[in-house]
Amino acid sequence: MDLQHIPIDQLKLAVVNVRHGRKPPAINDILPSIRERGILQPLLVRPNGDGFEIVAGRRRYHAARQVADESPDDSPAIPCAIMQPGDDAAALEASLLENVARADMDPMAEYEAFAKLVKEGRTVADIAAIFAVTEQQVKQSLALANLLPTIRRLFKDDRIDVITLRHLTLATKAQQKEWLALWKDADAHVPIGHQLKRWLLGGEQIACSQALFDRSLYTGPIVTDLFGEDEYFGDPEQFWTLQMQAVAEKAEALKANGWIDVVVLERGAYFAEWDHEKTPKKKGGKVFVTVGHRGDISFHEGWLTRNEARSREHAQQGKNDTDTTDAPTKPEFTKAMQRYCELHRHALVRADCLGHPGIALRLTVAHMIAGSALWSVRPDDQRAPKPEIEASVMAGPAQAAFDAERKAVLALLGMDEDRAELVRHNGDHYRTANVFASLLDLTDEDVLRVLTFAMAETLQSGSCLVEALGVHLGTTAKGRWEADDVFLDLIKDKTTINAVLADVAGKTVAEANAGETGKTQKRIIADVLRGENGRAKHDDWTPNWLAFPFSGYSDAPVETTSIGRDWNRVASLFAADA
Repeated sequence: MDLQHIPIDQLKLAVVNVRHGRKPPAINDILPSIRERGILQPLLVRPNGDGFEIVAGRRRYHAARQVADESPDDSPAIPCAIMQPGDDAAALEASLLENVARADMDPMAEYEAFAKLVKEGRTVADIAAIFAVTEQQVKQSLALANLLPTIRRLFKDDRIDVITLRHLTLATKAQQKEWLALWKDADAHVPIGHQLKRWLLGGEQIACSQALFDRSLYTGPIVTDLFGEDEYFGDPEQFWTLQMQAVAEKAEALKANGWIDVVVLERGAYFAEWDHEKTPKKKGGKVFVTVGHRGDISFHEGWLTRNEARSREHAQQGKNDTDTTDAPTKPEFTKAMQRYCELHRHALVRADCLGHPGIALRLTVAHMIAGSALWSVRPDDQRAPKPEIEASVMAGPAQAAFDAERKAVLALLGMDEDRAELVRHNGDHYRTANVFASLLDLTDEDVLRVLTFAMAETLQSGSCLVEALGVHLGTTAKGRWEADDVFLDLIKDKTTINAVLADVAGKTVAEANAGETGKTQKRIIADVLRGENGRAKHDDWTPNWLAFPFSGYSDAPVETTSIGRDWNRVASLFAADA
């Protein structure tokens, strides 16, 4: 390889340069140095026609051209290392190695360079060895070849982000065309980022590792995520059919082994140990089965509900088990409304928790000592029985504040959302060590900020801890929640609707409309809250159901709701706060 000074007008850019493109590169960081001292590191070039083409050093070349334009009488000669002509593969390696070392290449530029090397005869193993990366990383980059040219062009034009790009590698060509049709339709909702992964997998991300059944029974598609290093079932419906058959078979086997009963809980329901007592098989203990939304199945052997355990004690003591209690009072709101309130209360308390790292630290230690249904560790999934409830929570200001903090915390750790998902769902020792190494570089203040966020994200919705924290922190929904259509739709009991109307518009209005239908009364509530149809607007109204401590609108005791029961269980511990 010869070293020569070559006049700048004899140099041109090579197409093999991995940063070759129409736009000139950013050179502001190197321009002052080149103005003052010239180019010190030679450009890598090779003969081409009457001149030379630049294989590596595009930014230095552009900076030198600008300096030359500033002094038109001086046409500089640039130090260059001259390669042998015709070796495209070696030229590509040189270009790519220089740019990989700078670590600011985007995935598409890397893919195009690797793809050219493959075309020149290099294998995946060759490329991995040359650039000191794993073969999996090379395969991940080459997976972008699965994308339609239009999608690759959208990324190059900065119209889609890298997470969307990577998730689209999971898609078939038909799915990519369907996604592009949504992208081009101004009135359609096009899924991007992590929403895209759920869209591609039919709304459910079920890893193949969760299967209880023999994989050979499954005949649907398997989706391989090179970037997530996992495989997913592409047909959730077939998965759930086979998975629940396997659960039923396991339940029968447990009964045959002497268990009195096997109770399979509704999908997504938690097994609340605090509402159960450990009871061995020989004393009538049961097996409770939890079914996670991501296909995970857990068998909790040897438990009875507290009521069942008390009943067995009474029977054994020969007591009269006749029920003389009054009939239970009808709840003032539905289970769906209860979950709506649980999730909004949860969102409000989590957002408040972000401003109290000292409390989060103590809460974290309590979790470490006593445990929690969530401390595997994983974030609360904020599941709701209806999609409109989930959409309501996601659109709220409290959730927006929490999501903004997530981005800031990930930035502290040097992660994006994609890498965070990998750590969360595949957290082996190596990935844990990676996170630990990132934390070692942070100040105590920043580590405490990360801990505060992690504690808030793993706070379990619908738990007595949410109620205790809300009271202790003085959490309020004012200014961070408003009565949306979902809220109004979930109020079903007419007596309750009238009570809410009295709270919003006053007792006189409520009494005057007591004989109207629930729909009419709800419309009046909406008019008052929005200041429409001649009604004076009631600003910043929040329902009793979102107050801390919790209260209701009817004469029914607070204990008729799980939210009220959760608070009553811990109220004595936080009496001063209340």
